[in-house]
Amino acid sequence: MRVLAVANQKGGVGKTTTAINLGTALAAVGERVLLVDADPQGNASTGLGVPRQNRKVSLYDVMMGETPLTEAAVRTALPGLDLVPADGDLAGVELELGQAARRSYRLRDAFEVLRASGKYSYVLIDCPPSLNLLTVNAMTAADAVFVPLQCEFFALEGLTQLMRTVEMVRGSLNPRLEIQGVVLTMYDRRNSLSEQVAKDVRSHFGDKVYETVIPRNVRVSEAPSFGKPVLIYDLKCAGSQAYLKLAREVVGRERERRRVAA
Repeated sequence: MRVLAVANQKGGVGKTTTAINLGTALAAVGERVLLVDADPQGNASTGLGVPRQNRKVSLYDVMMGETPLTEAAVRTALPGLDLVPADGDLAGVELELGQAARRSYRLRDAFEVLRASGKYSYVLIDCPPSLNLLTVNAMTAADAVFVPLQCEFFALEGLTQLMRTVEMVRGSLNPRLEIQGVVLTMYDRRNSLSEQVAKDVRSHFGDKVYETVIPRNVRVSEAPSFGKPVLIYDLKCAGSQAYLKLAREVVGRERERRRVAA
């Protein structure tokens, strides 16, 4: 099981959209996927068609030790893709846990049974767009960080902050944490700035940047309002095809990583 924290401390970079659609695309190519919604806004849950009134058990209950992660996971309408939903209660976790023992390890501890079960090949954690206890828990539980990066200037500043956070977590909580990869989102070929940002990111991170880029696409933006991933909303649009290509690239790189490790 490979646990990826989908994270970027800057908001509006396509983080939740990427978590939803990458998870869907991975399931579409035959992987068994669990999406953990770790954002109190619960947008990933809404985007997968799970209304708030149906979120009887959420990640909040898992973090507070009241429900095992396996019991909090619900099936989505998509075969091969399950969800641990989030709701507004999650915003109180930091205050409620206070100075509780292993407060930064709550999610990692909850994953232990899941890892042993072999039920999922990928777990994606949709992190909130800030550095808080939820983000720290996600990175402590994860094998690697998956970074969506919007093709605009200020996104590069957010990436610098994220790298500092990864180093902090690696140094004190999770020494095995690594950068899985950076995916460029909201790419507009008509905009020279998009091309310049992409060039700068590739020169800095090299092959950590995925070849696949996610284009700015209106169908991707429309899909969440219908409670559907874009692959279900419009399979043939450019956004859907890009996420399918990204999923294949993620799986291919993961197989190569395992081969080298073996």
